[in-house]
Amino acid sequence: MIRSLILLFLIVLSLHALSDKEILKRADSYMKTGTQLNEFRAYNDYKKLYIKSIVNNNINLRRDALKGIVKSANKLKIDATLYEKELNKISKKTSYRKSTPKIKQTNKQPQKIKIKPSHKLDATRWEGSKLILKFDKKLIGNQINHFTLYDSKKKRYRYVFDVDSSMLIKSKDLRKNGINRIKLAQYKPDTLRLVIENSSKIKISFKVEYSSLVIDIKTNKKVNVVKKVTPLKRVGKSKIIVIDPGHGGRDPGAVGYRKYREKIITFKIAKELKKILKFRGYKVYMTRDSDKYIKLSDRTKIANRKKADIFVSIHANAVDKKNAKKVYGIETYFLSPSRSDRAKRVAAKENSADISEMNKYGKNIFLNLLNHHNILASNKLAIDLQRGMLGSLNKIYKGVKDGGVREGPFWVLVGAQMPSVLVEVGFISNPKEARRLVNNRYRQTIAKGLANGIERYFANSK
Repeated sequence: MIRSLILLFLIVLSLHALSDKEILKRADSYMKTGTQLNEFRAYNDYKKLYIKSIVNNNINLRRDALKGIVKSANKLKIDATLYEKELNKISKKTSYRKSTPKIKQTNKQPQKIKIKPSHKLDATRWEGSKLILKFDKKLIGNQINHFTLYDSKKKRYRYVFDVDSSMLIKSKDLRKNGINRIKLAQYKPDTLRLVIENSSKIKISFKVEYSSLVIDIKTNKKVNVVKKVTPLKRVGKSKIIVIDPGHGGRDPGAVGYRKYREKIITFKIAKELKKILKFRGYKVYMTRDSDKYIKLSDRTKIANRKKADIFVSIHANAVDKKNAKKVYGIETYFLSPSRSDRAKRVAAKENSADISEMNKYGKNIFLNLLNHHNILASNKLAIDLQRGMLGSLNKIYKGVKDGGVREGPFWVLVGAQMPSVLVEVGFISNPKEARRLVNNRYRQTIAKGLANGIERYFANSK
């Protein structure tokens, strides 16, 4: 609700460059041209004035705006029943005598306010008859404006969706059997527009699902529906990724602030990461798909069996209660016989579940198992993942600490035949960081950062 009011307020501010009379005059002149494009521009102006009249409680302006909305909507064949009812009520209750509020004169020029888009289109995909537009943030219902136009000369139907406060990087044409044309473009600096054009009438419905706009397009023609998801073309879309949610089953991992458990947090982040990567066209597997125990040595075996291109193990860090409030931050590790005391301490914590198996092998055998040819590639992957997480989190959250990229003797990475890293997404023992780690939005932001880092790694590894 607050975001909606802010959006309305910004729209009103953007009108201050012109007076109400000038905007009305412009809208009326648009209507006289008789072209659909100008009629729609007029419709847009009338609606903005209507919003401004509500904010300023200006009954006369509201009546004039409603008249324009009804007139332009009828021309464009847009349903304006609610606006017409409101206009009738106002006409009955008020006289036509205009009362202009006194405005203090000033020599200062009105300042133009630039509205930056708050949402960015991440990707598009088809699921049967449904076109899904995925944005980087949650959508609000009133951001979506939908209307239909009919060109009687060309005998074409145009179904238009405007998404306010949004942008895309590049205009594109989408394809769908049974539809003449689908165009996605930046209509205004802060408005993304989708136009579905067809020679015959089609049935269209839509809904908002968190950060996605789902448009169901049903044609009269019988077409073969391909169930395969068609993601955006991205670098390395044929790559195979294995994600390892740390711990599980009888091994809870670290138990931190308010008894939050590492195994639950890592599993939820891994699931979100898998979802994002699959959406971007990658083949993705997880070492565990439920709360079950898997030996550390078996996790890389799964990655080797799947012939993965990279292996990412997700964990949450922890320290004792004495230092819990002081220590926090995000770290990424790659496999190496580290000499760092810090790395050895973190590795000891993560290795503890299979410590007996490690003792059986002994220290020398452990070091011989290291894939030295993958150390350099793993280091590069770790840098990209660390940078991706920080870049994603710092856009939204304050005080995110960069713990850096480090090397360490992690048993879960031993035996991997591909570049492999272990990510510590934060300290579950730190009160502030723990509260963030159990928050869905925070986990989704981490997952998005990891996905961005993975894409950067593949793009740079060509």
